[in-house]
Amino acid sequence: MRNDSASLSRWEEPQPTGPNPDVQQLIRGAVFEIIPLNSAPEAIDALPPNSRVSVTASATKGQNATLDLAEELIKRGHHAIPHFSARLMRDHGQVKDLADWAKDNGVTTAFVIGGDATEPGAYHDAHSFMKDLFEHDHGLDTVGIAAYPDGHPLIGEDMRRSALFAKQELLTEAGLRGYCSTQMCFDPAKIIAWLKAERNDGLTLPVHLGIPGAVERTKLLTIGARLGVGQSLRYLRKNRRSMAKLLGSSAHDPSDLLEALSSQLAPLGINGLHIFTFNQVATTAAWRQALLHS
Repeated sequence: MRNDSASLSRWEEPQPTGPNPDVQQLIRGAVFEIIPLNSAPEAIDALPPNSRVSVTASATKGQNATLDLAEELIKRGHHAIPHFSARLMRDHGQVKDLADWAKDNGVTTAFVIGGDATEPGAYHDAHSFMKDLFEHDHGLDTVGIAAYPDGHPLIGEDMRRSALFAKQELLTEAGLRGYCSTQMCFDPAKIIAWLKAERNDGLTLPVHLGIPGAVERTKLLTIGARLGVGQSLRYLRKNRRSMAKLLGSSAHDPSDLLEALSSQLAPLGINGLHIFTFNQVATTAAWRQALLHS
């Protein structure tokens, strides 16, 4: 088991300047993201009681690994939000099984993504998968979809934008609540400009801001590059103050980004927080707790 004591110490004491009420509201209702890896049991143990937990899906682990972890979270009293990966679906029958699983386990919120599988089954994208999923008795009342302020390395800008609005329309037609959760972006100006443009073009879904948690800087830099957020990492390198803080500490501090966006949260409809923990839940939960009591 990895020893987080050194990293935890930085977050155990409340920070001297607390966030404004809008930021605190986001932090209070934050979703912790967990990855189905060997470190998942330790991550679950570190969760605050009754947490909202998003569980990723990957081509290497498969969809069932996500569902198994979600079931464990539910047994432990947490609110699980499993990722449903369209490109992992073998056929239409598996979609029916997935809908049955959601209803049988009382899962009311799911996050739908296209996914990273290089050889998809019956579905190439999230939209086509969602259309079939919604035809079944799934028991869901809320569905999240992905958004990319920093762009997507494999999807052109025009296609990305049209897909976002098509999925929003599909959610409306299905009578479901929806939200879009953003991929990591460290540049507050870019986030604001992106969302203003989307709102002007008709995006009405609430937005959940995706931020990295209080994770080790080396893990953030290496995983961030693999996740295709190179532009955001380059922003950190250009922003000397942010980069100096990151390199001068053992863990990333998400507070600066939240404060930089604080005045725009309500005007732009940012009402949720999605924290990428990379399974380093202990340090992230301690950071959150410190801000809530600052």
